[in-house]
Amino acid sequence: MTLTELTDLTLSQLLSQLCARAISAVELTRAYLERIQALNPTLQAYLTVTAERALADAEAADRARAAGDDRPLLGVPLAIKDVLSTQGIETTCGSKILKGYVPIFSATVVERLEAAGMVLLGKTNMDEFAMGSSTENSAYAITRNPWDLERVPGGSSGGSAAAVSAGLAAGALGTDTGGSIRQPGALCGIAALKASYGRVSRYGLVAFGSSLDGAGPMARTVEDAARLLQVIAGHDPRDATSMPLPVPDYLAALTGDVRGLRVGIPKEYFIEGIQPEVEAAVRAAIAHLEGLGAQTVEISLPHTEYSLPVYYLIAPAEASANLARYDGVRFGLRVEKGEMWPTYKATRGQGFGAEVKRRIMLGTYALSAGYYDAYYGKAQAVRTLIKQDFDRAFEQVDVIVTPTSPTTAFKIGENTDDPLQMYLADVFTLPASLAGICGLNVPCGFDRQGLPIGLQILGRAFAEATVLRVGHAYEQTTDWHTRRPTLVDLRAGQ
Repeated sequence: MTLTELTDLTLSQLLSQLCARAISAVELTRAYLERIQALNPTLQAYLTVTAERALADAEAADRARAAGDDRPLLGVPLAIKDVLSTQGIETTCGSKILKGYVPIFSATVVERLEAAGMVLLGKTNMDEFAMGSSTENSAYAITRNPWDLERVPGGSSGGSAAAVSAGLAAGALGTDTGGSIRQPGALCGIAALKASYGRVSRYGLVAFGSSLDGAGPMARTVEDAARLLQVIAGHDPRDATSMPLPVPDYLAALTGDVRGLRVGIPKEYFIEGIQPEVEAAVRAAIAHLEGLGAQTVEISLPHTEYSLPVYYLIAPAEASANLARYDGVRFGLRVEKGEMWPTYKATRGQGFGAEVKRRIMLGTYALSAGYYDAYYGKAQAVRTLIKQDFDRAFEQVDVIVTPTSPTTAFKIGENTDDPLQMYLADVFTLPASLAGICGLNVPCGFDRQGLPIGLQILGRAFAEATVLRVGHAYEQTTDWHTRRPTLVDLRAGQ
């Protein structure tokens, strides 16, 4: 196989090739590293490429397979978002304040992927501390969308999304606080799953919003996402928010049968301002699910309109507390000014970018004396109402289907001077994050400019198997997920 043919295979196809000894892990890893070398200077999907580590992992995988090892991800090259701690590998969170920080431990999800046999290709670019919807807030580089190099890949997991979409990794981990897995998944045309809060360990995930953050898989197909989730899901005693629940067999759930399944269509998600092509594609996807035997039910989630202000009170408040630890004393950047307070001020002033500073100030204000009850306390009360909306809806339906993003990928720089417009990019993903439920993006079409459109499938808490089942059934009877971006290949001269 040529380099492009090899890196064009899905994770599941690669596993089949590896198991059959048709390819070796070393051969496969070299193909990905060559493609990264050719394309990453343009895409900026990776912040760190661990080439030597990857080849060593691949050699170990080949020896293990020859000895009869059949671990679920043995020899599969993957990428990790740079907000997840990796022992011995720099973890910056896309921020200058953590430049040079090398953790002495790995996140639980990374440990589980390593135990399953992954080959680690590197750490992917992201909005600083996961704060953003475009990956333009990285302190190091702007990641470009493989479908149009002048457009954003979404964020904050834009590096992971671009890497998978462009064939620079067989799969990747992202993190989702308010949509940061699903929205870039939609803008880059890949499958991307936000697991329920508590399904996947947060240990070693550098905190932004502790009641919202979660890691999840990003991959070419729903089956690939299910394989990754199977490995990383499950209780972790090191994470107090990890739920001690059994992990279903996610691959077994991919039956392709959705007959009789009740699909909720919330009227609040088809709003003024949504890109017409996005609405048309999502409604066509709903009709397609009906054609597969699903029953659609119109539902209402009446507190949806409050999700944006609620999120931008709660998440910054939690961020202001979590980011207080970056003071130049214990780790990361230190700008020495002789005395304590000037050193703090200079370190944080130079180390944090504009969006991070904005959210710290918003959060600190919302938590301050005299404003806590009026803002943060009230936001938490409305968050409960949003969750109750979903609870009532799931008494009527099995899943809820919506657009993932109100628009396709916007141009780089288009929204950087208008924070509110940038925040609106997550308007359809925020409610599920506030409610702690699971959600999956699957590609469902393209606009007239050839940019991907995403379908969001939401399920009740810990119903990932049902969400994956619906996404897989849709995916297997459409061809949107089989299409690949070509601009990156043209730019690299391949």
